Amino acid sequence: MIMSTGGTGFLSLEQRAEVVTEHRDGAAPKPALWRSLVGNVSVRETAATVIVVVLLIFAMDVASWYVPDYIMPSPVAVLQAILRLADTDYTHVFITLTRLGVALAFSLVAGVLLGLVMGISPLLRPFIRALVIIDTGIPALSWILLAVFWFKNPETRIFFILIMILVPFYTLSVYDGIRALPKDWIDMIESFRPSQSQTLRYLIMPHIVPYILMTTKSVIGYATRMVIFAELVASAVGVGSRMGLAQSTFHIDEVLAWTFFLIVLNIALQLLVTGVEKLALSWRPKAEVR
Repeated sequence: MIMSTGGTGFLSLEQRAEVVTEHRDGAAPKPALWRSLVGNVSVRETAATVIVVVLLIFAMDVASWYVPDYIMPSPVAVLQAILRLADTDYTHVFITLTRLGVALAFSLVAGVLLGLVMGISPLLRPFIRALVIIDTGIPALSWILLAVFWFKNPETRIFFILIMILVPFYTLSVYDGIRALPKDWIDMIESFRPSQSQTLRYLIMPHIVPYILMTTKSVIGYATRMVIFAELVASAVGVGSRMGLAQSTFHIDEVLAWTFFLIVLNIALQLLVTGVEKLALSWRPKAEVR
């Protein structure tokens, strides 16, 4: 491929980035998202999961023979509860998923911005780092109780609780990613005398993408548990509030049905994030330790 050098004999930083991108696309085409999702499913792990689920169902069935239904219902009763809730309470599922998605998206953007400021601004770094460290030391229960006192709107309460818990994860991860930049890469890009925006675009942002995806995979299960806990305490709608209602009315079959739903939801979200990670980082060679 012949590229114009503008008469200077040298390629600009943007032109070099385009050459690298075109070469990368031609050498290893990105897989489709559905193919990445299917590729993440291991036959051995799937078989092991099925065996564990069958054993757990069998244990539930045996336990239900010897204890009352309000302690351990039979698997058939739990299945009937799942079908009943799927027909009547799907709006609560939608509300919970919306709260989770909005809070995760906001926490990702805010956490990445704070991490970038920490990484490139020596002046602001100690102040932001101190705020993040203090935030990570505050228990989730304290944020929940404070949100109940401070905010009247349930949506504001849950949003506040989730972002106060999730933002530090992204901030510290991005900051660690910037600190892990190889010195050779920094010296190489500085030899082109780039602007700060070019350094951010061509060096820092591609480098921290794996850190952002890894953090999302790590916190998504924790975020799901926290949104359920927050709904249990601070809201009258959502999966958490429905689990609280089922507990107060001694419908343990519904509690187990919601628990089953949350397990499936967590597995689906993990597969989705892993598929996006595989798609976004398809250019990166897979390292194997022998």
